[in-house]
Amino acid sequence: MKFKLLIIALGMAAASWAQDATFNVATYNLRQLNGGDTEAGNGWERREPVVAKLVQFHDFDIFGTQEGFKNQLEQLKRDIPGYDYIGVARDDGKEAGEHSAIFYRTDLFDVVDHGDFWLSETPDRPGLGWDAACVRICTWGRFRHKPTGKEFLFFNLHMDHVGTVARTESAKLIKKKIDALGPELPVFLTGDFNVDQTSGSYKTITEGGVLADAYERAKLVYATNGTFNNYRTNGFTTQRIDHVFTSPTVEVLKYGVLTDTYRTPNPAAEAADTNGTAPDEVGIVIYTPRTPSDHFPVRTTVTLP
Repeated sequence: MKFKLLIIALGMAAASWAQDATFNVATYNLRQLNGGDTEAGNGWERREPVVAKLVQFHDFDIFGTQEGFKNQLEQLKRDIPGYDYIGVARDDGKEAGEHSAIFYRTDLFDVVDHGDFWLSETPDRPGLGWDAACVRICTWGRFRHKPTGKEFLFFNLHMDHVGTVARTESAKLIKKKIDALGPELPVFLTGDFNVDQTSGSYKTITEGGVLADAYERAKLVYATNGTFNNYRTNGFTTQRIDHVFTSPTVEVLKYGVLTDTYRTPNPAAEAADTNGTAPDEVGIVIYTPRTPSDHFPVRTTVTLP
């Protein structure tokens, strides 16, 4: 009997030891709540249920968000049970203004430590940086993967849309923070960088071997469009301004730009002619196609070293 129990215990220990730290990392600019979007039919109250289902269906395990106000983040948290988030608002370091919040599954990760800093010459307090048009913040966390005990750093930000100097200096600041907070740990950097893969600040991030673009390292890439859509369902771009960067030691299994759309009723909707290709019982009504945000989310599948 004792021998049998020993075999069972050894088997359970071996199974636990063999389990790897594979999970999904994503980034999603939620688009801040504003009246102009609502008037155009793209209000948060309409988009949020789609965003919540998208996150759950595509199995986002941990993901960086941009632009969300406190009430948006709280609503999203309510609608995706099992997640929590870290991050303060950029304007006052509390609740005023946009956030760069990091959402994570509470059954999969523990938060070991976390904090926020501003993308400026004075990163310990709110303020404009360099030639930036807006106050910009970065939220970071040190997470533990519960099944394996492995730890990693996760940074999430929204770079300025105007200041070229600010973007480059922000990239340098991030690398300094990585070195200060845990250079021995695997690192993820997600966000809306407001520039694509050909920009100077992108090169600042990827040079030196600290961080690499998940798009370039993934074994499988599914990206039929770029990441900024401006609410246009028929638009196309090769530019990727929303990125997931990882330490080179992280294995990137999959990378995808998720171009999900949804439909809303059109007051002048008419039935579409199926041209005899479907039974009479099958009907199609012309609705208005919409995107859940003015950015497409990026989702990756990764394995920690």
